[in-house]
Parts: sequence; structure tokens; C-alpha cells
Amino acid sequence: MPVLRQLPRWAWVGTGILALIAGLVNAIGYLGFMHEPITNLTGNTTQLGMAISQGDWLQTAHWALTICAFVLGAAVSGMIVRQSTLQLGRRYGLAMLLESALLFAAVPFMDAAHPAGFYLASMAMGLQNGMVSAYSGAVIRTSHVTGIFTDLGMYLGHLLRGMPVDPLRLRLCGIVVGHFIIGSIAGALLFARLREHALLVPAALTGIGALGYGLYRWQAGVRVR
Repeated sequence: MPVLRQLPRWAWVGTGILALIAGLVNAIGYLGFMHEPITNLTGNTTQLGMAISQGDWLQTAHWALTICAFVLGAAVSGMIVRQSTLQLGRRYGLAMLLESALLFAAVPFMDAAHPAGFYLASMAMGLQNGMVSAYSGAVIRTSHVTGIFTDLGMYLGHLLRGMPVDPLRLRLCGIVVGHFIIGSIAGALLFARLREHALLVPAALTGIGALGYGLYRWQAGVRVR
């Protein structure tokens, strides 16, 4: 496993913000009218398989649409960002603005208990997960933490064997997990007060993050590629 070079400051900040947003969205989706986590594709795929086995075609269609929405969001991200290497100047700002728009669009549907809101939010999370990519051999994902906990387990095994562990990789894992948990806590607290309208908070944060990234890139004099 290659040693992770120092990540630029904007990447650390962006990773934390996006993980926090994902935690917010997932908690709100779980507490909302459908009581289903939005970013858990492993669980959603299991639900799809169980629905098919039971011949429940309504639920089959629902889970298939949920998964397809996530994949579509990742596909749109791939079209916008176009590269899998983390680099200042990529179209992350545009991708985040689109994610923000999708989350804003999901709010009235979620408020009306319409499943379209769930699909729009799932597409937004697919877009986010596709946007965050690789740097120095480290895959950075922010909409779920299964891979992060797997990495942490591997690093623990390395430590127990007396093998060296890259401290920057551990720090990256800690940032994603920590911010995802903080986002989940905040999402639960916000939902208790605002119900489905709590989704407006991560939608606004994503839009602000997009504008902040654009301003940072402009000040750094880096052209979009």
C-alpha cells in the first residue's frame, strides 16, 4: 500500500464537509416517512433481493429505482468531473451545486411523503460519492463508511503484526468517520425540530461548499479542466 502524500488543505476540509453532509442526509432519510437510510447501497441491494424472493413487485420497483438513482448520480458525477484523481481545478463545484439542487428538489416530495424525494436524495448521494475519488492510491469515499471501517481494521491488523501504518491514512479515516457521525447526530436533532425540512440544511451546506470551492480555486488562479 503506497504511502499517502500530504493531502492539500482544501481536500481535508472538503472531505470532512461531504462526510458530514452524508451523515445528515442518511439520518434524515432513516427518520423520515420511509425510515430507510439513503446511502446504504449494501442494505438496499439486500432489500431488493428479498423483495424479488417474496414476489413483492412494488417493493422490487422501489428498491430498483433507489439503486438506479444512486448509480445515475454517480454517472453524472463521472461526466462532470471526468477524472478519478483528486486535483484542484476539477469541476467539483459544479457537481456540488447539482447535488445541492437535487437535495433542495427532494424536500417538497419528502414533506409530502412521496418516494420521489427519496430517489432524488439517493441520486444526490450517488453524485457525491462519485465525485470524491482517489489521491496517491487512497480511495476517498464520503457517503458511506463500510470501506473506511474495513481500512481501519486492516491498519489494526498491520499494527498487531508490527507493520508500519501510514498516519495520514489513519487521519483520513478518522475525519470521514468522525464527520459522518457528527452529521448523523445533527441530522437526528434537526429532524426532531424540522421533520423532512431538515434536508434543507445539507442542501444549503452543499451549495455553500460549492461556492467556497469555486472562490478558493479562483483565488488560487487554477483553471477548470
